[in-house]
Amino acid sequence: MKLVVATQNSGKLREYRTVLAESGVGLSSLADHPGAPQVEETGDTYLANARLKAHALAAFCQLPALADDSGLEVDALNGLPGVRSARFAADAGLPAGDRSNVSLLLDRLAGVPDARRTARFRCVIVVARPDGHELIAEDTCEGRITRAARGSGGFGFDPVFLYPPLQRTFAELDAAEKDRVSHRAGAVRRLTPALGAFLSD
Repeated sequence: MKLVVATQNSGKLREYRTVLAESGVGLSSLADHPGAPQVEETGDTYLANARLKAHALAAFCQLPALADDSGLEVDALNGLPGVRSARFAADAGLPAGDRSNVSLLLDRLAGVPDARRTARFRCVIVVARPDGHELIAEDTCEGRITRAARGSGGFGFDPVFLYPPLQRTFAELDAAEKDRVSHRAGAVRRLTPALGAFLSD
């Protein structure tokens, strides 16, 4: 069984390969399919963006395709940056990228007490077949925003997302630890029971 993952993010692809290691599914990425469409995330929900990417890639490759959209939702910011997480700093007219996103988030939360710095990562996954059928899964991971970046692993907002049960940020977890608790891994696990039948249908 083959599945194309709509990402060029090596960290994200590694997470998928780890979580799906025992599923018997062979994964490829955009890098393995020259000319694959780079779909702009124009939707206003995670589901809409994941659908756009999954269906476009499935149609191009004529293979089942997996796409996700995920984001950080901070309660003190009324759920922001949310679906615009990857573009948080750029939307504010600042340089794009993880470092700028993290810096802006910490600036926006300056003075907010620890008790009100609650947040969650949310991930929505769509697996689409070339015939248009799809599987959908969603999961969240609850945490809190630290006052400074901690750790050197992960990507995105991982250095400021504290996972309370371990009292470490996602960027301080090793790969195996993150794969056990992350929102993306949780969403994949929700997919797994139906994935084999879906791909072989």
